[in-house]
Parts: sequence; C-alpha cells; structure tokens
Amino acid sequence: MHDYIATFFTHYDALRFANDLRGRGTAVRLSPVPRSLSSSCGTCARFAFEGEERELDRAGLEQLVRTDSGRYLPVIDNR
Repeated sequence: MHDYIATFFTHYDALRFANDLRGRGTAVRLSPVPRSLSSSCGTCARFAFEGEERELDRAGLEQLVRTDSGRYLPVIDNR
C-alpha cells in the first residue's frame, strides 16, 4: 500500500474524487495542496491505496503523486 496525493482542476472535482474513493472503502482526507505541488483549485486528496494506479485517473484529476519519505513521485500528470 502506498500513500498518494491527488490535485484537481476544481474543488468540485476534489469532492467527487473523495466521495468516489470513500464509496469504495478508502479513507480520504481533503487538505490544502503542499506548496511544492501546483494546483488549480488549492485542494488535494490524501489517501493510501493498494491497486492499479491507473484506476485513479478520471476526469478532473490534475495530477497524482505517490509520497515516499517526504518526496513526491509523479504517477499521473494531466496538466
């Protein structure tokens, strides 16, 4: 299982993403985007996920990074 941060183009996209993951049994926390990551809306989703990362790519997702010892490893970039 890895920890991820997802950023979004709009706040609504962040809410939809979080609700979708929660519906699949994944705990999600919405928070401000870390300064070193850019975001159009300023809201990110933080969560732990085990599975295929491409399952997380959907409309409204700006970028997805995997966190590892304080580093951000790019996974998906839709900017």
